[in-house]
Amino acid sequence: MQITLEIPDSIAAQLADSPETLTRRFLELLAVEAYQKGLIGSGEVGQMLGFTSRWDTYTFLQHEQAEPPYTKADLESDCATLKKLLP
Repeated sequence: MQITLEIPDSIAAQLADSPETLTRRFLELLAVEAYQKGLIGSGEVGQMLGFTSRWDTYTFLQHEQAEPPYTKADLESDCATLKKLLP
């Protein structure tokens, strides 16, 4: 899918040095946001950004300080599992 955004040239110039760089950065930001919200997984992040290995994806996510979503329900589930495993 191709999406077109209109941004004033003066603002675009402040954000990136070329349209290609700006396009790539927007795609990266979209991938990070979707990952952090749990809408896509790391595999989809790699696919969106054209990475050839999962390690490239993990390096990118680490560089962006993108943490996977971890909800209160996840925490409660983990605590319940630990209580079962540790008497």
